[in-house]
Formats: sequence, structure tokens, C-alpha cells
Amino acid sequence: MTLRQSSPGSLPASLRAPVVRVSSHGAALDHREVPDETAVALVHDGSTTAVMMATPSDLEDFALGFSLTEGIIADASEIENLEVVETKLGIEVRMWLARPRSEALASRRRYLAGPTGCGLCGIDSLSEARRASPKVAEGLQISAIDIAAALEALPERQTLGAATRAVHAAGWWALSGGFVCLREDVGRHNALDKLVGALRAAHEPRPEGVLFLTSRVSVEMVQKAAVLGAQVLVAVSAPTALAIRTADEAAITLVGVARRDGFEIFTRPDRISGRA
Repeated sequence: MTLRQSSPGSLPASLRAPVVRVSSHGAALDHREVPDETAVALVHDGSTTAVMMATPSDLEDFALGFSLTEGIIADASEIENLEVVETKLGIEVRMWLARPRSEALASRRRYLAGPTGCGLCGIDSLSEARRASPKVAEGLQISAIDIAAALEALPERQTLGAATRAVHAAGWWALSGGFVCLREDVGRHNALDKLVGALRAAHEPRPEGVLFLTSRVSVEMVQKAAVLGAQVLVAVSAPTALAIRTADEAAITLVGVARRDGFEIFTRPDRISGRA
């Protein structure tokens, strides 16, 4: 896959905004770091597949991850060329697919357009909303102590989150070495797609580990986790009922309401030891 970017680094992930800070001591002029948000068009073979509001960073990862989790491609090698182009209206990430993926997409064109936080906007059928997720592998065993350790380490890896307090994060925590990859975005789906893209683009095999999310868990987040092959998904917020059913069908261990002092296991508790 060939990567090109027309204006590298021209759009920052965050900006300093002037504010009037009000407290019990009065009011004062100050500044706050806020995340940037721009329209990002994901274009396959010359046609726009999706327009998402996203943080303009790690866009190659975003495009690859979205293409994988939405079933447009099955492997990174099926994108022959990728170009990030900045325009007056936003950013286009232009991808050219190898055959037969290009031919398959032409016959099954989907349009997803929605604001930040939207996950299923624009799909063309009810069956697509409840598409079957692949079953993940078996064999992973982790402890409650592992989860607590990862949650302890998570904040220091959220650099954009620490600066802005306004973005989501998705991270891969390796049993052998802590967080090996983490991506942030104003959209929780975007953050996960960026992580999927980064992990699948890496030349070395993904280490055995756990997917961590700083957001709530809706059905499409579980579907994307299944494409990634995550056996255990840990989120700081609670899942929806449909997300629980989907995780169970995909054999994913779903952990929610995760804090350093405890968490709740919704599906497949057999992968986690030391639950007492």
C-alpha cells in the first residue's frame, strides 16, 4: 500500500481556544486546549463511501480501519494506494482497491454520513444493522489484576484526552508489555477504527492482549472489536443490551463499568481469573 499526504501536519489535532474562566474567585481570561474536528471523506475508487466528523490525525489508520471493520476489505494489502488530500471543505482520504475488492464494492455501495457519535447512519438495510460478527479465537486468560494495571496505565497514554478532556480513546494492552498502541478521536467509532487500522498495518504480529475503550459500548463497537479479533473488550462505561447479545454471539468477553477497584463482566467470564 502506497501512502501519500498532500499537506502533512497542516491540521493539528487540537487548538488553543480563548475562554473566560469563572470560579468562586471571579472571572479571568484564559485559554483551553480543544480538539479539532473536521469533515473527513473516505473515498474508495473515486466514490465517497463515508463522510465522518473526525479529529484530523492518524487518518491513514482511520481509513484502513474503517475499510476493514465495514467489510470493504479483508486485508490491508487490498488497498493498493492511499492519499490524504486537504481541501477547503475538509479532508479526503482517497483509496484505490485491488480486484476483486474493487468490483465487490461497486456492486454493494454503502453511504454512511453522520455527526460525531453516530454509528449506523445511512446504512441501506435492517439486515446490515444486525450483520453477523465473526467469532473470535479462544485461549486468552487474564486476571482482574491485569485489568486494574491497564486501567492504571491508560490515562498517561491519553495525551490528547489529557489536554482537551473531550476525546475518546481506544487502546490495545499487551499482556507482555502494556499498551502497545492507542488512538484518540472526538468520535468513539473513529478512535476504534484508527486503532484497528494501526494494528493491522503493523508489520509485526499483534501481541496477545485486551481492547480498552474509554466510551460506552454499543453494538457497532462490538462488531468492530470482533473484526479486530479481540477476545476481551474492556470499557469504562456500560454496554447496551444489543451489544451484550452481539458480544455473546461473537464469543467476546465483554467487561464494562471498569474502574481500578472493580468492573462488571457481561459475557464470557471464564477468560478472567481472580474475579473475587
